[in-house]
Amino acid sequence: MKILMVCLGNICRSPLAEGVMRHLVVEQGLDWEIASAGTGDWHINQPADKRGIAIARKYGYDISKQRARHFNPEHFEAYDKILVMDQQNEKDVLRQAEAAEHKEKVMLFLPNDLEVADPYFDDKLFEPVFLQIEARCRQIIEEIKSQSL
Repeated sequence: MKILMVCLGNICRSPLAEGVMRHLVVEQGLDWEIASAGTGDWHINQPADKRGIAIARKYGYDISKQRARHFNPEHFEAYDKILVMDQQNEKDVLRQAEAAEHKEKVMLFLPNDLEVADPYFDDKLFEPVFLQIEARCRQIIEEIKSQSL
């Protein structure tokens, strides 16, 4: 299984989701590839937001070595699932999809059309966003594992 997490700048939400998911799949002995990217290109090669790094560290995850990447159409071929943090990210990613099978790989990270809030402009959002992402990563792993049976 290859999963790509996508947000706007790839410095807040998607790096948290990548780091948490990567940690959890290793913990469970799953041979999955986890990565992240942003629909915007202004943070390429930059580390995750220091507030995200700090909150991840508080809960036992290390995302300090991750670097921001820009989403591009090649990601459709490289990943099985592309999980986007909000509906605008979804639109931006789908706009680059040329084939129906590419569009089928794209889905919101949260179920029921819910969005992960962007904590970039509000320090107080980092912890609740982290906890939401961690809980959802655990659910996603279980959902995929149950589909594989």
